[in-house]
Amino acid sequence: MNYLKKVVLVIFCAFFSLTLMAQTHPSLMLTKANVAALRKGVASYPLLRQSYQTVKNAADKALAEPIVVPVPKDGGGGYTHEQHKKNYSSMLSAATAYQISGEKKYADYVKKVLLNYASQYEKWPLHPKSKNKADAGRIFWQCLNDFVWQIYTIQAYDLVYDALSSSDRRTIEEQLFEPILKFFTEDKREVFDKIHNHGTWNLAAVGISGYVLNKKAYVETAINGSKKDGKTGYLAQINQLFSPDGYYMEGPYYQRYALLPFVLFAKAINNYEPSRKIFEYRNKLLSKAIQTSLQTSYTDKTFFPINDAIKDKTYESIELVYGVDLAYADIKPEVDLLDIARQQGRVIVSDAGLKVAADLAAGKAVPFKYQTLFIKDGAKGEDGGIGILRNGPNTDQQTVLLKAGSQGMGHGHFDRLGLLFYDNTTEIFPDYGAARFLNIDTKNGGGYLPENNSYAKQTIAHNALVVDQTSHFDAKVDPADATSPSLLYFSNQPNLKVVSAKEAKAYADVTMIRTAALVKVDGLEKPLLIDVMQALSTKNHQYDLPFWYKGQLVNTSFPVKAKADGLNALGAKNGYQHLWLNASNKLEDKTGLVGLLNENRFYTIHFASDNPLEVKLVSIGANDPEMNLVDGKAFMLSSNGQNQTFASITETHGGTDPINETVTSALPSISELKIEKSDAQQTVLSFKLNGKTYTYQINYTDKQNYVSFR
Repeated sequence: MNYLKKVVLVIFCAFFSLTLMAQTHPSLMLTKANVAALRKGVASYPLLRQSYQTVKNAADKALAEPIVVPVPKDGGGGYTHEQHKKNYSSMLSAATAYQISGEKKYADYVKKVLLNYASQYEKWPLHPKSKNKADAGRIFWQCLNDFVWQIYTIQAYDLVYDALSSSDRRTIEEQLFEPILKFFTEDKREVFDKIHNHGTWNLAAVGISGYVLNKKAYVETAINGSKKDGKTGYLAQINQLFSPDGYYMEGPYYQRYALLPFVLFAKAINNYEPSRKIFEYRNKLLSKAIQTSLQTSYTDKTFFPINDAIKDKTYESIELVYGVDLAYADIKPEVDLLDIARQQGRVIVSDAGLKVAADLAAGKAVPFKYQTLFIKDGAKGEDGGIGILRNGPNTDQQTVLLKAGSQGMGHGHFDRLGLLFYDNTTEIFPDYGAARFLNIDTKNGGGYLPENNSYAKQTIAHNALVVDQTSHFDAKVDPADATSPSLLYFSNQPNLKVVSAKEAKAYADVTMIRTAALVKVDGLEKPLLIDVMQALSTKNHQYDLPFWYKGQLVNTSFPVKAKADGLNALGAKNGYQHLWLNASNKLEDKTGLVGLLNENRFYTIHFASDNPLEVKLVSIGANDPEMNLVDGKAFMLSSNGQNQTFASITETHGGTDPINETVTSALPSISELKIEKSDAQQTVLSFKLNGKTYTYQINYTDKQNYVSFR
């Protein structure tokens, strides 16, 4: 009997504890227990003070303007779209200012905005600009934006909760939040249960709101899915969308975006139900996801722009500010994260932001540790991955990326074994990214342009091998999603960093193997990028390997006579229709070079083929009547044969000083690149440098001695 009483008491206490915590506000990023410490921190720590001042300035600006809650009518980037975004941002700023300053005017502003929404929300139909009913929101043209609105707004409500009267809270909850949660979980159930970033935003909005409003049923639904069977919901999203290394299958750009709902919901779960140990889940996977997101950026702060990526997105974005602050304060205080926080130039005015700002002020930061690594893709880590090779300090780092991961669902591009190269804090061999002008209403309403499918996703738009002018998997998502490349070799030796991967399904009868290496050679200041692209087949094919480049063409081993007028498109479909053929040269000795000048530094790409070689100089812009495509140039290695090897060595050298009008080491040091042998067992290259002959060898069947250089 005593045992039974104890069990009942424990259950009652646990329930009472949850209920009591749910009635304690604020309770999310900023908690009531830390308000006094946060106020003191604002006065003591420069980054927190600066961050709070930015928030307060935004709040003061909002208070000085009329409250406007327009009937939704505009698409992305339009007036009503931007006004509703501004409203949730202003509410969160004002609510934060209320907690730090104690001035009720800020809470009153939030109350007025929320009551305004509550008086209108249930009258609004699905958004008139929605492209299809399944994706339609009520506040925004896309329901995704409604989910984002709620995540920010519920934080604001939590911060001002105690400043509102019970009648105002009842009105806001019954006429705004409860209808919103019903809309999200019932009308948008298909999205709620979707294993996708849209689903993540939806369920996080529902779960966080469930905690703040003390509606536990919504919390359980968010964590375990609409059927509460664990097949969908928050935990299923973590299980299926992230690899064991914390890589998000849609790529770095969408990893950055999806992180915010993941980490915010985790923070809420940890605050309300610490017994769930959410930050320990899947071997601290959320911590890995934040670190991996940072590792998939270059030292100029931009994310590697693979798949549907907006190229100028950096880790200064709000999602990574939240992520870095929470990773440091709530999961593991890795001091190199403080370097990222310093570069972000702000912290969230919150419990986590307080700790980050305090430790920065104490001088604990060290430079962020960018690493050479292979990041596994797929829920079980079995779907290939991303190979990243790095050399040099953060201030001037060479970085090579080999894309050998999964398709990335609908946002994925058809660029198996695509290559990116960075140096001198800039792109050398870039990726196009997405064909989209985000939230610019005059460009297709801010959505994806038609050229995203006709060009940006096509293989030819990337530094990847194209066979018979046809994109990988014929540019079809389902067969591409069904298979992934495989890692053959990875090495992180100080003088020989290598990644090699195989793709055997992109074409019916062609197996592709690409091996990229950063190789240090005595006498050269910078390592060489050695890139070998091999294709094996039983039939003859046309092989095209483009190298999209940034900078200016300053040197070639062959005469360039570009067409002055009467340009023709390179082809009729699969992205070729968008390329102008500017010049073409057949190289009798199957070798050549192209020299570039990029950001006052020289790059010479030496290349060779084992079949007759043609070099084509192309540029973007054909068949683009609305001028939607962004400028770009490439040199393309083209050949015909059964088996094909393209080998290249990119040499970094010299530079220019435009102020003093000086030039150093404008000519390359390497000469006589040759493919000595290339078959299914080996590829052997040779080249000369300072009178010495070097040999680079790939042994495809020898995993112990896969690559050698001597």
